[in-house]
Amino acid sequence: MAGLLGLLLVMGRELASDPVLPLLVAGVILFIGLVAADLTLVPIVCLPFLILTARIGAGRVDLTIADALLAVALVPALLVLLGGASRAMRQVMWLGVLYQVATLFTVIRNPYTANLVEWFHAGLLVLGAVVVGWAIGRRGHAVLGLNVLVATSVLLAVVTLVHAASQYAGGDLGPVEMSWPYRVQKNAIGTVFALMAVVLYVRPAWTAWRRGWALLGFWTLVAALLTTQSRQAIIALAVAVSIMVLRRTNARRRSKGILLAIIPALVGVSVMVQDQIKSGNEFNSFFQRVTWFGDSMAIWQTDPWFGVGLRWWYTDRFPEAFQPPNALMDTATAAGIVGLAAFLVLLVGTWLAARRIDPAYGILAEMVLLARFVQSEFDLFWVSVQVSLPFLILGLCLGAAAHSEAAMADRQRVLDEIERAVHPSGLGSAVIGKAS
Repeated sequence: MAGLLGLLLVMGRELASDPVLPLLVAGVILFIGLVAADLTLVPIVCLPFLILTARIGAGRVDLTIADALLAVALVPALLVLLGGASRAMRQVMWLGVLYQVATLFTVIRNPYTANLVEWFHAGLLVLGAVVVGWAIGRRGHAVLGLNVLVATSVLLAVVTLVHAASQYAGGDLGPVEMSWPYRVQKNAIGTVFALMAVVLYVRPAWTAWRRGWALLGFWTLVAALLTTQSRQAIIALAVAVSIMVLRRTNARRRSKGILLAIIPALVGVSVMVQDQIKSGNEFNSFFQRVTWFGDSMAIWQTDPWFGVGLRWWYTDRFPEAFQPPNALMDTATAAGIVGLAAFLVLLVGTWLAARRIDPAYGILAEMVLLARFVQSEFDLFWVSVQVSLPFLILGLCLGAAAHSEAAMADRQRVLDEIERAVHPSGLGSAVIGKAS
C-alpha cells in the first residue's frame, strides 16, 4: 500500500509539471477502458479518421492521421483475430506475409531508414487494414462500419463541392483541391471518392440501405470526384461500375442507363489528355509520365531482381528524384522482379479470395479492389489511405461473411437441439423395434 501511495504521489507531481502528460495518461486509460468494454469499440471510433489524408508531424515523425489511427485500431483488432479466422481471411493474411517476405530482400540489400520504415508501413496498410476490417465485420458491426465510412466520405464530398462553387464563382475552372478542414491533393481525395462511390453503387443487400439515399450519396461523391478532375479515379470508377452493370449475378438487376453517364465522363478524360498532348508542354502530367516511364526502366535495370529499395526517391543515389507513375513500375524499381511477382500474387490472390466467398459479401470487396487496381496503373500504389481503404473494406466483407456463417451455424445447432428434444432418438428406436 505504501509503495502504491508513493507511486501515485510521484505521478501526481509529474502530471502537475507536464501539461501534455495528463492528456496522454487520460488517453491510455480511455483506450484500455474501450478495449475492456468491447474489442471493436476502438476500431469503430477510429473509422471516420481512416480516410483522412491530413498529415501529422512530431519531430522526425511524419505520417497521415489515417496511418496513425490504423495502428491504434490494430491493437485490439489483433485480439479478435486471435479468436479464429475464416479460410478466406487466412489466405489473405498469407498473401500479405508473402509480399512482406519478398520485399524483405530489398530492405536487406539497401540499408537506409526510409526503406525499413516503408516496409513496416506497407505491412500496416495491407495486413493491418484487413485485420481491423475483419474484427469489425466478425463482431457483427460491418454495416455500422460501412455507414461510418460512407457518411465521412459524403461529408468530405459536400465540403469539396462548396470549395468548387467558390472557386468556379471566381472564374477558376481548374481542378478543385480541398483546403479545409485540411489540404489534400486531387488524386488522393479523388480516389477516396471513387472507392466509396463504388461501395454505394454496389449497395449490398445486407446493408439494408434505401435505394434513394444510396443514389443520393453516390451522385454526391461522383459530383465531387468530377470537380477534382482526377482522371485516374474517374477511369477506375467507370471501369468498376461498367463491370458491375454487365456482370450476371443473382442479385438485383442494374440499369444499363448509367453507361450513358460513363461515356461522357470518359470522353472528358480523353479530351483532357489530348489537350495536354497538343499543348506540347513537356512538363505537363502526360509528358512527365512518359519521361518517368523511361527513367523508371533505367533505374530498374540497376538491380532487376531485388530492386533499389522502397521509397528510393527519398535518397540521393539517382540524379533525379521522381515517383514512378505506375504501380508496376513503382514495385519493380523498388523491389525488383521478386517483389513485383509477389505484388501481382497479392493483387490477384486477394481478389480471388473475395470472389470465392458468398457473393452477397464478396462482390463489394471485388469491385473496390478492382477499382483500386485500375487507378494504380496511373499512379503510385503504396500511398496511405489509397491502399488501406480497399483492404479495410475487404476485411469488413470477409468478417461479415464469417459472422453470417457463424450465425447460421448457431441457428442450425439450436434447431437440431430442438429436434432432438421433440423427437428423442430412443423413442425412434422403440417405434422401429415395435414395428418389427
